[in-house]
Amino acid sequence: MKQVTAALLFYNNKLLISRRHKEDILAGKWEFPGGKVESGETSEECLAREMKEEFNIQVSVDKFFTSSTYNYTHGEFQLLAYFVTWLTGDLSPVVHDEIAWVDIKDLHKYDFLPADIPIVEKLKKEIYMNS
Repeated sequence: MKQVTAALLFYNNKLLISRRHKEDILAGKWEFPGGKVESGETSEECLAREMKEEFNIQVSVDKFFTSSTYNYTHGEFQLLAYFVTWLTGDLSPVVHDEIAWVDIKDLHKYDFLPADIPIVEKLKKEIYMNS
């Protein structure tokens, strides 16, 4: 099973989501930014590296939120979601077709990757319903 990370980055009470590039596997699907954990790095190190590579920003990786496992046709993945804080840099997507800043209550309007859906549901249940 491959481990991948997901950033839960809030700005002005909106959450950052990104759409996979048209040439990627599962193109056009929305996801939480992040990427594959490489050999020798922790999931937190991976997430900080991926946010720098994919969005040109430095983040601090904060509290772990949840995990989700999904068996895609190209392999089984465990998605580890963390809250992150934007420290420095001007956010500019490098590998995604589009980004959006979304209210948690509106996440259901986006076509998310299957592994991301349980994270969406938990966010709606634990954060939106309690606010």
